[in-house]
Amino acid sequence: MSGRLTRAALSAAERGWYVFPLRPGTKRPALHGEAACTRTGDCAGGHRKWEDRATADPDRICAAWSRAPFNVGIATGPSGLVVVDLDVPKNQDNGNSSADAPDGAATFEALCERTGHSVPDAHRIRTASGGGHLYFAAPAGVRLGNTAGTLAPLVDTRAWGGYVVAAGSTTAGGAYETVNDTAPAPLPGWLLEVLQPAPVRLAVPLRLPAVDGSRAALAALEAECATVAAAPEKQGNITLNRCAFKVGRFVAWGDLPRNVAENAFQAAGEARGLTAAECRSTIRSALDSSLRKIRPRETA
Repeated sequence: MSGRLTRAALSAAERGWYVFPLRPGTKRPALHGEAACTRTGDCAGGHRKWEDRATADPDRICAAWSRAPFNVGIATGPSGLVVVDLDVPKNQDNGNSSADAPDGAATFEALCERTGHSVPDAHRIRTASGGGHLYFAAPAGVRLGNTAGTLAPLVDTRAWGGYVVAAGSTTAGGAYETVNDTAPAPLPGWLLEVLQPAPVRLAVPLRLPAVDGSRAALAALEAECATVAAAPEKQGNITLNRCAFKVGRFVAWGDLPRNVAENAFQAAGEARGLTAAECRSTIRSALDSSLRKIRPRETA
């Protein structure tokens, strides 16, 4: 078995993939953790994790696999791979797969159909659980991370920071076997678009349009607009509605022209990432509601 697994590791390395040992019969890395690191050998300059120690060097591979029948892990990031992991549903009672729920292959196929694409032809591995791994070549200049369920239920991806069990490895559930031995195709553009992380929104000072109004009204407007611009993800619209409603009292009391409030909140909402149309509708609704419900100044 040790010889077979050594050949599996060397075969992966011949493709330019970086491998590291997994504990015999498991999917867990066989390398020591940081707490047990002696800071010697490969770790002389500091603890090196499995992704850092993965290698395609035949001599290092032979030396490592001569010690035990290690399973083979492929570090996907250094190997230039993006692997789509099609899992199978688990029965919560006994851990076995459930025939009633769709598996990752089915949900991924449905995703492809919804987006107008066919299931990509890829280097494919059958996993021990009966699922599948689709191997793609990572696009140049793009550093993708791992995802869990982002594409579809029971569909994960492994790239930088991730690894997969290589063909030839065996666990208690069965063997990992190659079922389509083509070279990894480039990651389809539509998959790349879905997997790329959203761009980081830079925090910039909120700049309100030149406004007129009372000192209290302007202070309240500036504070509420800043709250909108800093609203948490997916709460921009509800925050805009709440803040515009609060400032509406100053519009009702004549301390602030309505168009001034609308323009300021429009800028804050768009700075948060809301669309122009979404901002206009929400601001109009919030101010109309505030004007209907506001109490006179002397009783507020």
